[in-house]
Amino acid sequence: MTYTGLAVLTLVTVLLIEFMALKTGLLKMIQFYLAYGIVVFFQLLTNGFLTGREIVLYDPGVIIGLRIAFAPVEDLLFGFSLVFLTMAVWTKIGMVEKAKFKIKQE
Repeated sequence: MTYTGLAVLTLVTVLLIEFMALKTGLLKMIQFYLAYGIVVFFQLLTNGFLTGREIVLYDPGVIIGLRIAFAPVEDLLFGFSLVFLTMAVWTKIGMVEKAKFKIKQE
């Protein structure tokens, strides 16, 4: 499977986990996009440095070639998947703990 295929598969898998299991509603929250904006800024900065100086190279045969600030779009898909899944799980844990705390208080 190509890097592009893996990136898309990862994104679809993470979104399915959110919509079918976690159901955090994180994608509807402005806080998520503000936090992700900070993360993606540093991801692009780091990726731009590493690929711009040719420290990290990509095989053109396994990516689609679309780049944002030197970063292949596939890196952004993987980055989004990683950050989103981490934040969604963290949010879900918080929701469960909050519900447990509420039950104990009653």
